[in-house]
Amino acid sequence: MDDERLEQYERQAKAQWGVTDAYREYAEKRKNRSAESEKAVAAGLMAIFEAFGKCKNGDPASAEAQTLVKRLQAYVSEHYYRCTPEILQSLGQMYAAGGEFTENIDKAGGPGTAQFTQKAIDAFCE
Repeated sequence: MDDERLEQYERQAKAQWGVTDAYREYAEKRKNRSAESEKAVAAGLMAIFEAFGKCKNGDPASAEAQTLVKRLQAYVSEHYYRCTPEILQSLGQMYAAGGEFTENIDKAGGPGTAQFTQKAIDAFCE
């Protein structure tokens, strides 16, 4: 992911969630990261979506998919902000809502990956 796109996501996140505790936690974790570290974190997230893409033709409630949801939740908590089940479900909805997030996730894991990820998250959170 290029620097310009990362900066665009940063501006969007700040505009939408800048007053939340989660955003403050994210800003704190991010402030000492280099641009190279930011790219590595983004690449790690995309690697998780690649893995979702490899199982997207299966059951979203399968052990494999649910392990990936746990991995995604832990990754977001470690690198961005504490990812509660409510936040995780919101992320799943955002991933599958169309637009650039869906496109990027489907680019990483193939068409349908974002939708599958949302279904797997929903199964995890139920």
